[in-house]
This record gives sequence, structure tokens and C-alpha cells, in this order.
Amino acid sequence: MITANRIPGAASLALVLGLHLVWAPAVLADEPWAERTKALGALSEIPSGVLSRSELADLTAIGEALFSANFTTQDGVGRPQATQAIDPTRRKHPREQVFFRTAGPDAGSCAACHNMPVVGGAGDFVTNVFASEGFESADFDSLDPQFSNERGTNHLFGAGLVELLAREMSFELQSIRGETLAQARAGAVAVRRKLETKGVAFGFITAEPDGSVNLDELDGVDTDLVIRPFSQKGVMTSLRQFTVNAMNQHHGMQPDERFGARWTGSDDFDGDGKPNEMSAADVSALVAWQATLPAPVRMLPEADGWAEAAARGEDRFSDFGCTTCHRPALPLESLSFSDPGPLDQAGTLNDRQVAVTAIYDFSLLDWAATLPRDEQGRVLVPLFGDLKRHVMTDNQIDALGNELLSQRFVERNLFQTAELWGVGSTGPYGHRNDFTTLDEIILAHGGAGREARDAYAAATDANKSAMIAFLKTLVIIP
Repeated sequence: MITANRIPGAASLALVLGLHLVWAPAVLADEPWAERTKALGALSEIPSGVLSRSELADLTAIGEALFSANFTTQDGVGRPQATQAIDPTRRKHPREQVFFRTAGPDAGSCAACHNMPVVGGAGDFVTNVFASEGFESADFDSLDPQFSNERGTNHLFGAGLVELLAREMSFELQSIRGETLAQARAGAVAVRRKLETKGVAFGFITAEPDGSVNLDELDGVDTDLVIRPFSQKGVMTSLRQFTVNAMNQHHGMQPDERFGARWTGSDDFDGDGKPNEMSAADVSALVAWQATLPAPVRMLPEADGWAEAAARGEDRFSDFGCTTCHRPALPLESLSFSDPGPLDQAGTLNDRQVAVTAIYDFSLLDWAATLPRDEQGRVLVPLFGDLKRHVMTDNQIDALGNELLSQRFVERNLFQTAELWGVGSTGPYGHRNDFTTLDEIILAHGGAGREARDAYAAATDANKSAMIAFLKTLVIIP
């Protein structure tokens, strides 16, 4: 179900976007609506229950309008009294200007950075952001890179499928932990089990009869065994968490579910005179649009010989060992996406805090029908990734170890495997967008990627070119 507010300009918004919404009364704001983002507040409450195809289309249209909107100070842009920290944090000194490149806010709209090749896509080097929202010392006015890590903008296509995979993998890993504990108690002996889900190994767990657990052998996952599939470091649990964080950091638009009175005691925590800047319903619309973006596809350029080269290059991609981390596909049991989700913690709305979650059935979407399935009927998500963190440097190759700060207690040279679907549409490459070619970023792989990198480096020019031709077929279709 979707319930919407009748606000000045909203009728025209609905007409333009083709919305069919149920209207509810709303209090008019004092500011001129010509300077306000009309899609803000279009929903009076968060969606709930299983949405029909038309309801989902209405919701995602609002989400797209919010994603593309240039937010203004009339909406609440800026946070003069608050920092970009993920925990609501007051600034020691009020900010005089709205925009600030490193500490943010740094963009008027989401689409300002996510725009290659279309809205929702990646960004060029010029759209790089400075990831400091997760650090303790988030109150600064400096362009010095020691205060933040510079990151390129990832694309969001197929993001809903990625989050669904992460949820299923997290639940399976946690199930293994529970079973291991039960075996240790029953047998009165320590039990060591491999942590593996969907063919991806995350180390080992050892359970003791007294109920304690040894996690020293974990590999590429946090100790709570939750896969966090978003950001280059793999530290964001959900699209909802990502959205709440980004709205505050990049725009100074503060979602109530984290910065409102429940957690901060104020409905204007950032002190800009604009209370209740973004509701949970607004966040839900943004999540729905991002979650339903279609998966990237394979498409051959219209060039003689490309098909043959790409076929040979796909074989070399496997032969070189690239598929050890860049797995061509991971199996997904269900296409039902719930929001709020089950794994978020305090500060991001979760399914324990609402009476009924919203369910978005991706099988209703035309693009989902094209996804391959295995013999068990599971969807094979062609992400070319493994949702696992890996060490990406060694003593000889350390180009990807250039960050100065660890984020969320993840080591500086640890990065989640980049999903390669869409890579043909989203250069430049690397976590900082500073490699202009695929050849360069492949040769920058150290650590866990070193063996595959060396195999590529030793290959003939023809085989290297063929592998690049294959990767260039993994694209985002506008």
C-alpha cells in the first residue's frame, strides 16, 4: 500500500511521472514551493505489504524524482551544526558555507555523481567523494587527504539483487555458527567448521562446549557474520543504510529515522531551521528505486571479430584465475526484497521497528525475467563478484593500498571484490577512479589477486586484448 500527501505541485508531479497515488492531507510549508523539491513528502507513510506492479511503479517514480532532484536550502540542504558522521554528531564550530569538498555536503543531488552512463550509474574522477562519515574525527575544515579517503562513485544497477544475495549469505553463515555451537554443546568437545555460503569461503569458526566461539580464522567478513555488500570496503549493510548515510554526508539532508527526535531529542539536529527534512517514507522511495534498477547485461559491440575475441577472452578470464574472486554468478533463492530489511542496526530503520514491511517482488519487473536460472530454479545473479573482502596489496604491488585511514575497522588494503557487471560502461577504474584502462587496474592487483594478475601479465598481447574485449561486453543499458 502507498499513501501520499497532497501538496502544492504534487498533482503536476504525479501527472508528469504517471503516478496513481492515494492522497492524504498535509500541512503546507511556509517556503515558496518553487524552491522546494516537490517529491519530498509525497508519501505520508512508509509502504507496507506486498506491492503490486503498478504500486511499485508509482513508488519508484517518486524515488527516481528524489534521486535526481537538486535539493535546496528550502528543503534542508546543509548542516551548519552537524558533521557528516554516521552517528549524529554536533560540530564544534558552525559551518559558514553550505558546500565543502572533503567534509561535505558536496553535491546538490544523488544524480550529480551517479550518472554514467545514465542516472543511477557510476561517476568519473571529477565526482569522487571523500569517505569520512565513518570516522571519529569527522569535524574538520581541511582539504588535506589525511582526514578522509577519496573514493570513486559506484553504479547502483542490480543493487537490489546484491542486497538479497548478502542477506541470504549472512543468514547461512549465522546458521552455520548456530549449528556448530549446538554440536559443541551436544558432544562436549570443540567443533571447527568451514564457513561457506554460495560457494564462497569465509574462513573457519570454532565453537567450544561452554558456548564460546573462536573467530580468529574468519576471512573477509565481520565477526557478526553479516555480509555488508555496499561501498568499496564492504561496510554498508543495506541500500537503506547507504541512503541515510549519503543524504546526511553529501547533501546535509537529515533523515528522521537517524537524526530525528527519537535518537537526538531534536527534529532539527543540524540547526538549519528546517525540521523533519526527510521522512522514513522518503527514504523508502529512494531505496525502492535503487533496489529495482535492472541488472547490467552482456552486449557485443558492433565490430567485426569482437564476438570471437570476447568468447576467447572469457575463457582466459577463467584460465587466469580471475573467477576465484570475480565469480560469474551467485545463486539467489528469492526475488522478494523487503524494506526495511532484517540486518540493519540502530539508526537505520529495520523490520523490527515496523508493523508490516514492504515487499517488492522483482519477478514483476521485465528485466528480471531475463536472468538465468540453475537446475534448482534459483536465479543466477551475474555480478562477477563474491561479496567478500580481500587483501589487495603485497610487498611488490601496493597501488591499491594508498588510503590513510581504516574505515569501520577494516584494514586499509582490504577491499570487497568489485562486481564487474557494468564494468564496460563505468571507467575509470579502481577505488579512487585513477586507472584509465582495464589493463592498468588488472596489473594493479596485488595480494589475493596477485596470482591472477601475474597470469594476465605473462599472457600474449592477443590474449590480454581478448580478455579486455570480454570485459567490455559487461555493460549497463540505458
